[in-house]
Amino acid sequence: MYWQRIFFDITKHRLIHTRMEFLTESYLVQRDTQWPRKGSHILAQYTDSYVVVYQAFNPQIATFAVENQRFGGKFSFERMSWIKTNFLWMMYRCGWASKINQERVLAIYLKRSAFDEILSQAYTAQEQKKAGLDEISVRLQWDPDHDPHGAKEERRAIQLGLKGEVLHKYATEWILKIEDVTDFVHDQSQILKTNQIEELRTAKEAAYPVTDTKTAQLIGVDL
Repeated sequence: MYWQRIFFDITKHRLIHTRMEFLTESYLVQRDTQWPRKGSHILAQYTDSYVVVYQAFNPQIATFAVENQRFGGKFSFERMSWIKTNFLWMMYRCGWASKINQERVLAIYLKRSAFDEILSQAYTAQEQKKAGLDEISVRLQWDPDHDPHGAKEERRAIQLGLKGEVLHKYATEWILKIEDVTDFVHDQSQILKTNQIEELRTAKEAAYPVTDTKTAQLIGVDL
């Protein structure tokens, strides 16, 4: 799958040419040779320019997002919206695109600088209490990661809840591309149902490097 987009970055006053391609790889190869087995890690598909995050929606919200390359329409700006960087964690939550109102899975290519900004504002409930903050714009949760069948892993996966100004910027300003990957999800789900785990492909992911020391300490990621 190949996709290109040219866009104007107003903050830098220059044209940037970015290739955005949804990459996949053997699940077993990644599990056995590339992914950490334990600890709190941000598994993600990323480049110097973007980080891919996932959300699952009903067809109406998803169609609007893909057609307009931003969120709007029936998308709610009034409640917290959760994004996930880990493909298999998204599959666990949406049941491989089988749950009600989660029938369409979107891969959202987010500016890497924006993703780092989100991380810098992310608080667990414990860290929020420690900092004495009544309100936050980004809620962070570390949850057990899951294998393709839904079994818990020792590794923990991140999900980020956005609201307020951060949510608005995410939905309307920070996104470079929105791609519907539901067909891929369905294809891999069928492979899984036939117990052909050696044929299963998932998004190509690696542990995301959080280079800002303050952010790394705030979110509790293992480096």
